[in-house]
Amino acid sequence: MEQTHDEHELHDMEMRNIIEEARVVLPGVQALFGFQTIAVFNDRFEDLAYYAKLCHALGMIMVIISVAMVMTPAIYYRTCRGHATAAMVKSSSRMIRGALAPLAAGLALDMFTVIHVVATGMSARMVFSVGAALGTLALLSGLWFFVPRNARRMAKKQQPD
Repeated sequence: MEQTHDEHELHDMEMRNIIEEARVVLPGVQALFGFQTIAVFNDRFEDLAYYAKLCHALGMIMVIISVAMVMTPAIYYRTCRGHATAAMVKSSSRMIRGALAPLAAGLALDMFTVIHVVATGMSARMVFSVGAALGTLALLSGLWFFVPRNARRMAKKQQPD
């Protein structure tokens, strides 16, 4: 089935909105990646335990995955010469939302590393580090995934049948 002119315009408008959302998120993610990169050149980084360095590296990988997922819709749209389809809008929207999962994981891994450094000398250093990482992951997951899902569910319940 061919798209009507109105459907095409609607998909283009939705796609432009998705790309605008990506433009809002991307600078923050890029800044985070910059700070992560700079950290390895800090003298104290060399003193970190192997597992803390590994957490930092995994955090950077997660942020790179997030950057790639945030940037992909714009590239996809441009490659199709600005002609959006319903499938493109759906996959791009999922890509932007999906980018939050590796971002949350990357932030949680970095939180582990930061608390590990800050808690040097504490007997419960590992407990605090793991707790902070899990708390960060829970907070971000709750705000970025569960709150919107619950709001969507509540909105569906309020719609008349």
